Amino acid sequence: MLVLPTELTHRQASVTLRMLLQAQKAQREPQVVVDAGALTTFDSSALAVLLECRRAALFEGRGFMVKALPPALASLAGLYGVQELLPSV
Repeated sequence: MLVLPTELTHRQASVTLRMLLQAQKAQREPQVVVDAGALTTFDSSALAVLLECRRAALFEGRGFMVKALPPALASLAGLYGVQELLPSV
């Protein structure tokens, strides 16, 4: 399982994405699961990171799920019309 940090804003997005994609490639499970439970400070960059992880998982023929998506981030995903792209565990 991949784990998001407590803070994921524009400032941390590039480094976080790079680390998540490296960890994702090292995994061999058919389903990529990202745990967002620790996430407390975020902006729309967190959605961009999750969507890029999803894109990479689908490109590899794997599933993608998000565990413990914070309600405020789920609401933001709904506002941008991408909520259905981030299924919850």
